[in-house]
Amino acid sequence: MKIYITRQIPEPALKILRDRGYEVTVGDGIRPPTKKEIIKALRKKQYDGVITLLTDPIDGDVFDAVPSAKIFANYAVGYNNIDVKEATKRGITVTNTAGNFSHTVGEHTIALLLSLASNVVRGDRFTRAGKYRGWDPMLFIGTDLPGKTFGIIGAGRIGASAAKMAHRGFGMKVMYTDIVQNEELENECGARRVNTIEELLKESDAVSLHVPLLDSTHHLINEKRLSLMKRTAYLINTSRGQVIDEKALVKALKEDQIAGAALDVYEFEPKITRGLARLQNVVLTPHIASSTVEARSEMSKIVAENVISLLEKGVALNKVNN
Repeated sequence: MKIYITRQIPEPALKILRDRGYEVTVGDGIRPPTKKEIIKALRKKQYDGVITLLTDPIDGDVFDAVPSAKIFANYAVGYNNIDVKEATKRGITVTNTAGNFSHTVGEHTIALLLSLASNVVRGDRFTRAGKYRGWDPMLFIGTDLPGKTFGIIGAGRIGASAAKMAHRGFGMKVMYTDIVQNEELENECGARRVNTIEELLKESDAVSLHVPLLDSTHHLINEKRLSLMKRTAYLINTSRGQVIDEKALVKALKEDQIAGAALDVYEFEPKITRGLARLQNVVLTPHIASSTVEARSEMSKIVAENVISLLEKGVALNKVNN
């Protein structure tokens, strides 16, 4: 069977597939391919399955280019890059790489929090620029975390993992809001569940976002809600960029409505909202929250297993459509 992978991914998937006799073709581009480029590549052979990345726009036009494909396996936990409804109409299976990577993204979340609270990035820039002239008791004064409130919006595996690290590692109090109660988090960390986002924003010293991108979560954090946060509070986003109205965030940061923000994802990714990168009270990372050898290798194994299971057994693992 023939499999097309739109761009290079970690080796485990390629080895697993080729060891089972699959013919695997990998796109040779370094940058994310355009839809036109994906379509051109898929028309070259009768592929049985396609492995896609979160940056790949997959819709009816792409499905038309490879009518032989039975599965589009997304190498990502998210899958908003794929028109799942259209795939379902055509009988195409869509899968993701949902695995236990919560600790990986949770660790990055905490790394962003520490970078803000301890002025790590600002201090690094300052020192590299040759501005350091000796110890100064007023230079880059940060904030201690013990006793502060860590508020999470979305208490699933990733949000809960970050909250546990904040509580156990730094003695932070945990507050959360979610449509589902997380009794484990409450029992282990004394987490307090609140009914509204507004209540959480008003009380938290650091707010971390862990929600999927849905119509209901688009611009979940907007100008009105940013105005509710403490002036000393931090905002962290490792979920989806469109959850934040970044224009409103830039305004809030410029006017010191909040103390700082740390983002790993962006509203118009890979473009950065104008003015955001110039702000000193912002930490920006390039969508790398799950970027560890262990996590990316495991994702690679999962995506290969998704393809093999569907094509050989007719059983869809990690299926996201009905």
